[in-house]
Amino acid sequence: MGFSALIFSTIGLNVYALILVLIRAVLYKQPVYRPMLWNIWLSVLPVFVLIFSALAAIITVALTHDLGTTGKVVSAIVIICGVLAWLLLLPNSAYLITELNLNHRVENDTTPLWYDIVSVLTLAMSGVVNMIANLFLVTLLFVALVFNDFSGLYTPLTAVFVGALIVLVSFGVYLGRYLRFNSWDIKHPLGMLRKAIAHFRQPGTAGNTVVFVLTHSVFFGLMYGCIAMPVLQLLDYSHSLLSQLR
Repeated sequence: MGFSALIFSTIGLNVYALILVLIRAVLYKQPVYRPMLWNIWLSVLPVFVLIFSALAAIITVALTHDLGTTGKVVSAIVIICGVLAWLLLLPNSAYLITELNLNHRVENDTTPLWYDIVSVLTLAMSGVVNMIANLFLVTLLFVALVFNDFSGLYTPLTAVFVGALIVLVSFGVYLGRYLRFNSWDIKHPLGMLRKAIAHFRQPGTAGNTVVFVLTHSVFFGLMYGCIAMPVLQLLDYSHSLLSQLR
């Protein structure tokens, strides 16, 4: 029940955010702010990549099971590539929180401020929930692979794993907002490196980065605790109850 509620609520929040962006143009005769539509797509993309990567890994393991060491190497490469692609895209989900600056409004905008506040708040929270849903699924996979038991949810290793992902996401959001990096810029690593070096050499940048990453990480962590942890505990309780009934 808890898992399905999380999934359907996440889908509903994304759909509602999309509807609010589109209806704004109809109600208030404003052009559709297309960057928001693009950001919504980028926000939901990581979960599709995660599902595709998981299926690809399962199929690869099944097909290479009889190949011994070679099969294990191939499976490991597929899994690593899938994880890296997912991790590279994941900050796009949380990035929607930066839409709260209302930079889509123009001078003499006919759209009521209250509508845009609700619209961007829904948009931002859809991104945060998308990110949490991704972490939720990856945490389940991590616990299943490492511990093979739901008791692994409460270990320091799992907490460090989730915390590290949240920090990386926060840093990714920073890079996207202030250095204007996109996930596909990884195709030009040297250019990204030169731009990053030039950016972080500026006075005060390091301190601002630390504060940005820290404040966002705490926020994402608290949201993860509010949304994902109760569902994980419910799954653990259901699993324990079924084990006792057998």
